[in-house]
Amino acid sequence: MHIDPDKARFQGFKDLPRDGVIHMLNLVRVRAEAQYADGRKATGAEAYAAYGRESGPVFERLGGRIVWRGRMDFMLIGPDAERWDYCFIAEYPNADAFIAMLRDPIYREAVKHRSAGVEDSRLIRLSPLAAGAGFASAD
Repeated sequence: MHIDPDKARFQGFKDLPRDGVIHMLNLVRVRAEAQYADGRKATGAEAYAAYGRESGPVFERLGGRIVWRGRMDFMLIGPDAERWDYCFIAEYPNADAFIAMLRDPIYREAVKHRSAGVEDSRLIRLSPLAAGAGFASAD
């Protein structure tokens, strides 16, 4: 399962260009029951909602915004067992804003809810391009 980046992947992220807008594709599957270190009881969805409430102000203060959100209805191509409870794209003014969010003490405290509630996730950095008619545009 994938919940947090390892040091090598995070370094790879930091080594990419940091200027300009970035999009982060988030695919998140939550646990039926959250797994808090202190034993508190909550569903994975409740824990992930707490993460959003507590980290949201930091995200917004650093210029983040959600530019797309959707609900997974059906896996047409891919593993049958793979499902995602939350699918969204977060936009940041630049990579430094994303890194600053991860280092913010309020955000770091909120991460306990994400860690407790998330069973698996994907976080993919994207460079936004202009929308167009073709699937494989060179732009």
